Amino acid sequence: MEENKISVTSENIFPIIKKFLYSNRDIFLRELISNSVDAILKLKTIYNVSKTEEKIDEKLIIKVFLDKEKKTINIVDNGIGMNEKEVKKYINQIAFSGAEEFIQKYENTSSNIIGHFGLGFYSSFMVASKVVMRTQSYKRQYSSIFWSCDGSPKFIMKKISKRNIGTEIILYISDNEENNEFLEYNSILKLLKKYCKFMPVEIYFSSKEKDNNEILINNILPAWKKNPSKLNNKDYTNFYNELYPNQIEVPLFWIHLNIDYPFKLTGILFFPKIEKNLSVQKDKIHLYQNQVYITDNLEGIVPDFLSLLRGVIDSPDIPLNVSRSYLQSDSTIKNISKYITRKVSDRLNFIFKNNILDFKKKWEDIKIIIEYGMISTQDFFDRAIHFYLFTTIEKHYFTLQDFKNKVKESQTNKDDKIIFLYATNKEDQYNSIEEAKNKNYEILFMNSPLSVHLIQKLEISYKEISFVRVDSDHVDNIIHKRNKIYYPSTISEEEENKLRNFIKDNSMFTTIKLENFSENETPFTIVVPEFIRRIKEINNLVYKENKDDESFSKDYQLIVNTNHLLVKKMLQEIIPEKRRIKIFKEVLNLACLSKNLLRGKNLSIFIANKLKDLMNN
Repeated sequence: MEENKISVTSENIFPIIKKFLYSNRDIFLRELISNSVDAILKLKTIYNVSKTEEKIDEKLIIKVFLDKEKKTINIVDNGIGMNEKEVKKYINQIAFSGAEEFIQKYENTSSNIIGHFGLGFYSSFMVASKVVMRTQSYKRQYSSIFWSCDGSPKFIMKKISKRNIGTEIILYISDNEENNEFLEYNSILKLLKKYCKFMPVEIYFSSKEKDNNEILINNILPAWKKNPSKLNNKDYTNFYNELYPNQIEVPLFWIHLNIDYPFKLTGILFFPKIEKNLSVQKDKIHLYQNQVYITDNLEGIVPDFLSLLRGVIDSPDIPLNVSRSYLQSDSTIKNISKYITRKVSDRLNFIFKNNILDFKKKWEDIKIIIEYGMISTQDFFDRAIHFYLFTTIEKHYFTLQDFKNKVKESQTNKDDKIIFLYATNKEDQYNSIEEAKNKNYEILFMNSPLSVHLIQKLEISYKEISFVRVDSDHVDNIIHKRNKIYYPSTISEEEENKLRNFIKDNSMFTTIKLENFSENETPFTIVVPEFIRRIKEINNLVYKENKDDESFSKDYQLIVNTNHLLVKKMLQEIIPEKRRIKIFKEVLNLACLSKNLLRGKNLSIFIANKLKDLMNN
């Protein structure tokens, strides 16, 4: 029997492993089972390439056993195993001159060095007060080895009687409250399902408290590892349900990723239905390395807009730090991100070109992802602009070029820019929409929370177009018509000044525009100019209409049709001032009511007065 110390010059290796390398205690299970998977895959490789080595008929598997009473977790594999020399090399000699030096040297490396230095194995001491290992090399001429350590640099190692090939790790869980969860059946089952669900070697879990009944944890050949030509729609939806068992809705469609050069990457990305409020997505894309779950934080690996998708990305070439907890900056990451972006845009474009009816059917559920991508990623914008669909109020669909061609002759402003009239709320903007429709203008419906940002991006990219919300001005002021009918003013300049002063004295409006429209047009129109409203929306300020008098006076403008009979009536000298104010208030309240701006106390007063008028008539 050998008693010795683990070969490190610093005795601070265990505190560093616990507090620095591994911030999440539960990954000890991932690391230990990953070691077992590696041991089995190495043995399979040896058997496959060697013609002289002894073959075994035993099925190569991993077993995890929980004994709550003894406070132990056993992890057993029948893989390649180790001999005495290999235990000394991979377990005892953590080959660096000092723990701190090692951290500095290898923290940012892109190499997979965990197994080389035994750090995956030593993560077990985050939860165990003692770790025992029994191992037998596949080369049976070597003795079986017993190894034990209590979390200090001291260990015990000795030869023991022959065992089956492979390695058994026994964790004696620390007797403290924070580790109690690792003695619960459901907790271990949850961890196994999280980290080992798709590992490439069968993993069985049993527990003494469950009468030692074994259950298979994983699917060793998940859909993303299969040839796409061999999969049908049912296979993909089944895998989606396997990946997200709590999801009820099926995905809209999916993208199968498979590339070998200049990096290796496989995976499947699913397009789910996305909430319009862009709420935080509970189910995210999972990152795997060789079927070992790493994280669902893929910042940097996929563009931000694709974080709204679900699915799996598996790549051995994604550089992680020593503990596999954090992504390292690397040119490979940028190439992977570009590849994924291109694959997503290619898939969308394929559906658009080959099944436009299906694309339109799913458009409302996917457009927010596409808008997010167009705003945030120029490469995606350049591709998506050809399949992005503008939807009109009448639910007709147009690409950018198609809509430009449709309205370029009939909807321009005084600077000859093509006007894209749009609405964001069919109810609130109903009157303005109807006025524009009556003049045969095409109106887009842009109700996404990202619409204002996309509009800004489109106007920068295409200088010949300009977006104007349908209620931001009188439609005759928005659209410049070559054959426009000009209505002469029927009031004098003196009457205009009198009217403007009267309105300022009796309302909250500070900006008043007198216009000469047909007498059949509405007397008052309340608007917020496009540039004022858009600046607020772009700056992510919540735009609450009529939230107080001050904001009302600053934001809104009143357009007065000086040719309307009621406006003329207000100017008649014979009408008493009290009557004049009442007419003005009534007309103004109707204008506010049409814009959903008459609320609270003002709405109650308006209703009460209307009821009184009805009673008096």
